[in-house]
Amino acid sequence: MRRIILLFLLSFVFGQNEISVKEIIQEMDNNLNAKSRVLTSKMVVHGRRTSRTIESKNWVVGTDQAFTEYLSPPREAGTKMLKVGNKLWTYSPQTDRVIQISGHMLRQSVMGSDMSYNDMMEDQPLMDRYATTLEGSVIIDGRDYWIIFMDAKVKGLSYPKRRAWIDKEYFLPTKEELYAKSGKLLKTATMDGIKKVQGRWFPSRYLFKDELKRTSKGTEWIIDEIEFDSDIPESRFSKVMLRK
Repeated sequence: MRRIILLFLLSFVFGQNEISVKEIIQEMDNNLNAKSRVLTSKMVVHGRRTSRTIESKNWVVGTDQAFTEYLSPPREAGTKMLKVGNKLWTYSPQTDRVIQISGHMLRQSVMGSDMSYNDMMEDQPLMDRYATTLEGSVIIDGRDYWIIFMDAKVKGLSYPKRRAWIDKEYFLPTKEELYAKSGKLLKTATMDGIKKVQGRWFPSRYLFKDELKRTSKGTEWIIDEIEFDSDIPESRFSKVMLRK
């Protein structure tokens, strides 16, 4: 009888942990995803000797539609990217060509940064892509975090395994480690400059680092302005817009 009671208590605790993990991830997804968003941002690519800054404007609806126009420097101005579902196209004014990015090309760096095309494509909620486990809690610099491990439950993800340190107040992954299926660390990502925007906590700065590039000093993505849930015309996500 005691054994049955013990097993019941263990299964109850396990079930509670599972529910709490799902709630944490759901809250995090709610912060990071929106019906739509329009933003202007800078991507600062730090090289071994110099850094370069690339400015862009982005229009995003849900997780399936995104349009990016690069504004500066002059060499990059007019370059555009369009994502519709699982398809991605780029346009270069220098060549006046529209190219579909697919297959192994999705693993390539975007403009020499630490971000790949795949990084920009995988925008679906984490709950849809990963099974999650709560590994514990930790306090760092006075802030309290959950540590959550994620294991892919769908095939073809760039990072089959990942570990996130999720701020208990903000419900945001202020640090992540992204792994291959073998467990090899591929990239790290951090976020800061967190503030409340239209009722949600959101970062104003990300730092990505490709751990396989020895010379990489990381890529910053700085969000200058962002607006959630604005109306974006469907025509924005047409291939015709790439050449306009």
